[in-house]
Amino acid sequence: MGIFGRKNDTVDTTAAPAAVNPDLAALTGDYTIDPAHSTLGFVARHAMVTNVKGKFNDFTGILHLDGTDPAASTASIDVKMDSIDTGSADRDGHLKSADFFRTEEFPQMTFRSTKAEALGGDDYRITGDLTILGVTKPLTIDLEFNGAAKDPFGNERVGFEGKAEILRSEWGLTWNAALETGGVLVSDKIKLNFDISAVKNA
Repeated sequence: MGIFGRKNDTVDTTAAPAAVNPDLAALTGDYTIDPAHSTLGFVARHAMVTNVKGKFNDFTGILHLDGTDPAASTASIDVKMDSIDTGSADRDGHLKSADFFRTEEFPQMTFRSTKAEALGGDDYRITGDLTILGVTKPLTIDLEFNGAAKDPFGNERVGFEGKAEILRSEWGLTWNAALETGGVLVSDKIKLNFDISAVKNA
């Protein structure tokens, strides 16, 4: 079951208006992301030969879902950069330093959506403004809707998986080191991955 109804490329003004699916309409509302059951992760290429995975452990987010009008759906996420976690305290310290995220000066990364679209089936796309180091650039995230359910505590939940790619240099993250064998220590391309569980507000 998808959240958003797919829109046709052309509109037949003589046809009767399509009935609203009550199951989809029931999903309409405001949701709070549950960080205990969500992951904001990333993958960077290291030394040209392997991948290093990381995540942010402290973040908040609000979703507004509209089951009848996908363009009215929105997302807002705030991430505390000091919560970066790659499984290595030394590496995390370097990432928080002036070489990378400068977390004392820029403690937060934000995403504010500007557009939502249905791609067909359970596939969707959300576009918005990603701000890192005070630099704001557009980011497009491809999403898969995993469904909706009521948990044992009576919470109405929705779930999404998402992925995107960015060039970190576009946000001023340019630190690197040359390798003797050619290439660089840290890839410019960063893969982003998201597992989101959100609870409908009362």
